[in-house]
Amino acid sequence: SSPSSERVGRSNEEIERELSSGRILEDGPVIDFGSVKDSSSRAEKALAKAREEYLLELNLNTHDNLSGVQQTQKQQHSQQIAAAAEEKGIIKGQQQQNRLMGINDDVVQEVGREVGAFVSDPTLVQKCAAYLRSTAPTNMFEPHPSTESTSSLDYTGEEESLKSLLLESYMESGLVTEAFAKTFYLGTQLLPKDAQEAIWAVYVWCRRTDEIVDAPRSPTDVSMLTDLSSWEIRLENLFKYGMVEDVMDLPLLDCKIKYPNLPIEPFVDMIRGMLMDIPDLGQDRYDTFEELHLYCYRVAGTVGLMSMPVFGCAPGYTEAEAKEPALSLGVAFQLTNILRDVGEDAVKRGRVYLPREDMEKFGVTEEQIFARRVDDNYVALMKYQIERARMYYDRALRGVPMLSEYSRLPVQSSLDCYGKILDKIEKNGYDSLNQRAYVSKWEKLAEIPFSWYRTLDIAKILPLPGDK
Repeated sequence: SSPSSERVGRSNEEIERELSSGRILEDGPVIDFGSVKDSSSRAEKALAKAREEYLLELNLNTHDNLSGVQQTQKQQHSQQIAAAAEEKGIIKGQQQQNRLMGINDDVVQEVGREVGAFVSDPTLVQKCAAYLRSTAPTNMFEPHPSTESTSSLDYTGEEESLKSLLLESYMESGLVTEAFAKTFYLGTQLLPKDAQEAIWAVYVWCRRTDEIVDAPRSPTDVSMLTDLSSWEIRLENLFKYGMVEDVMDLPLLDCKIKYPNLPIEPFVDMIRGMLMDIPDLGQDRYDTFEELHLYCYRVAGTVGLMSMPVFGCAPGYTEAEAKEPALSLGVAFQLTNILRDVGEDAVKRGRVYLPREDMEKFGVTEEQIFARRVDDNYVALMKYQIERARMYYDRALRGVPMLSEYSRLPVQSSLDCYGKILDKIEKNGYDSLNQRAYVSKWEKLAEIPFSWYRTLDIAKILPLPGDK
């Protein structure tokens, strides 16, 4: 049976306030929702409350001393308190089960083993973090008592073993990436080592963020909001102080040091995307495509922005110019996910991401989706959505020549292979309610030579059959 089609969670007023803050890029169909946040919304207030309660529970919140202090100062104070919590080694949330935050049974099952279990001594992790901070550019990280105390740890003669620990954490990140994002992982295999590892680090952070919201929870688990707020505090501490809490934080710290322009904003925006999936506070229905566009930016467009400093730009181009194609690719990827998983999202998660205005236009009902009934109306709706997704892929293609030479083939290959999922939906008779479109590993590998050709200048003069 289908759940109620009444939308719960975010109010129309809250949604509109955030949508009105988006910035249209190049007068086109791509909207930049970077750093858009409605602090007055129920969801943001709930997250802020969870953050405050989390800090109170650690008995480190000196809220009484903050009366009359400006909001910005209060936020800085919260970060300092959170950093102090890190210093005391207090661990909350999902880690009470001796697992890293964002690592659960589903992740362990997909990867085939416990993640991060290769190191049992937390002192080694902190020594490695101290070693990495010592290699950072001057003034990249602000001083903090916690990092200053761990930086005084003597690791003389241990540098090689600490490098090995970092390498092992990168290899673990690669395993997680391969287990959950096979097409994405294949693209990273075409990158130079440093860039490859950096993208794995980014992906694992995103994966863990997603699992905090989507993982099953028992009644004894701490709230999703508590975990999400503590996760955001950890992110802030890593970027501001160079602090880590577990071994799988080390790759992201190393990534930040190697790519100093890596911004925190898209990471924070992704957390806002996870907030949109929290029951009763987020959205399980989308009235318009513009609403869905905001979600696509937060959960997928942000990955493009996180990756841009790693991919680099070709001479004559800037990240500002490459931003619109990067966001286009994020929207294209997320729309592809949504179109592939319509039936699964409805039945397993009670979510319908297809815009209601489009469903009404083609005469498709929610009852039909939950009943997994494909008819001519549904086929027409899917054709319309696939055409829209391909438009975003086309816009993303413009960005490939803007990238550094070493990044063009990996991005082109990922774009081509992911786009093939849309071809599979078509071959399945547009039935994404009962069938999951799947592109095999061999089909992906066979596509790489064509992707390579598309990155060459000659492809503009002599395009492959079917290419524009």
